Amino acid sequence: MKKLTFIISLIFAVSLSIKAQQVEHLDVQTFKEKVFDYTKHNKWKYEGSKPAIVDFYADWCRPCKYVSPFLEELAEEYGDKIKIYKVNTDQNAEVARAFKLRGIPAFLFIRADGKMKKKIGAMNKATFEHEINNYMQVQK
Repeated sequence: MKKLTFIISLIFAVSLSIKAQQVEHLDVQTFKEKVFDYTKHNKWKYEGSKPAIVDFYADWCRPCKYVSPFLEELAEEYGDKIKIYKVNTDQNAEVARAFKLRGIPAFLFIRADGKMKKKIGAMNKATFEHEINNYMQVQK
């Protein structure tokens, strides 16, 4: 019985240490470090090494709220294969201006090779999965 209790405790401890990928909120400084330092480079240069989605949103934006649960689910489903970042445009307007964003939600889909495309407007989960699988070339 002690061995069984020990094994169950060990499995529980290991499961707590395995953490699903989380959506990460970025401010101006962390955006420059992890995605693109638009103050140093005139041309797009991805600072990361993994494929990423950047969600530009605002708390008051209904379409942004519609999309948010999909991104949380995708972060868990794809785990460490992709990064999912969120940038609050009200708190980080400088970043939104750097990309000339005039509407939200807006998304950057970034491949591992650094190529990027921008999409504006709310999308359903299937559309995100299509972009991840086909454009970003990442499978679950």
